[in-house]
Amino acid sequence: MRIDQHREGDRLSLTLYKEQAPVGVCRLLLAPGRVELQGFSIDDGWRGKGYGSYLLKQALHATGGFGTSSLHTAPPPESEAAAALLKKFGFAPAGDVWLRRRAPDPSAVGLTHEFLASRLAPGGFFIDATCGNGHDTAFLCRLAGPQGRVLALDVQPQAVAATRARLEAEGFGSMAQVVQADHARLAELAPPASADCVVFNFGYLPGADHALFTTPASSLPALEAALDILKPGGVLAACLYSGGPNGGGEKAAVEGFFAALPLTRYTVLACRFANWADTAPLPCFVLKK
Repeated sequence: MRIDQHREGDRLSLTLYKEQAPVGVCRLLLAPGRVELQGFSIDDGWRGKGYGSYLLKQALHATGGFGTSSLHTAPPPESEAAAALLKKFGFAPAGDVWLRRRAPDPSAVGLTHEFLASRLAPGGFFIDATCGNGHDTAFLCRLAGPQGRVLALDVQPQAVAATRARLEAEGFGSMAQVVQADHARLAELAPPASADCVVFNFGYLPGADHALFTTPASSLPALEAALDILKPGGVLAACLYSGGPNGGGEKAAVEGFFAALPLTRYTVLACRFANWADTAPLPCFVLKK
């Protein structure tokens, strides 16, 4: 038994062979953002023996159906057996098609980026106060656009080098200033009421020495400085971590700091994953009035 794949442009066909003879075919359209199952058949003599399941499974594998994020559609099934096959692989009726959707679980960083993207306008001044490997810095550069400006800092030389390399690779090298500095020195790097956004990812640098991590001794002064640096209407975003080498002390201290901010000047959001472990990352947002 074998499957041959043939692609022409945005059309993909998979043909299932048994004993050198074709016994089934699956035809798909690779449309923007989705894959359309346009034709599927198994020869009469080979039905009910698992070959349909095998062919559909391979078609989903070939088009990302078992990855973290995918969308497949199929026309309404013409028989109970066809409906049972689609249901077996997660398809369900949705209007005039059958739909199979896989979406990744939200992450603390992903939610942070979505929130910031909904509130920040191009041309602003954004700060990544713990740039790490540069993912948040590159994201802020994309938001800021050619007319904006980004400042990134980290206390570890490895993080500064990784961030600069990422920005160069993504074409942002000229619009971001990356400096080696402790985030506790943030007040020295930007004047009051100058930034539209300040982002923190507390904890340790992924891929580096986990014995080096942020602590309340530097993080709380950095947060105080960030709030002073923010313009009215600006956003502070912070992802808090616990359960690792830094334990839960910093997370508890930062939560206490946020809870004590006066409502007359700030609105604070803590986006807890209610059915995840207590050690799950906690995205927080402070909106300056």
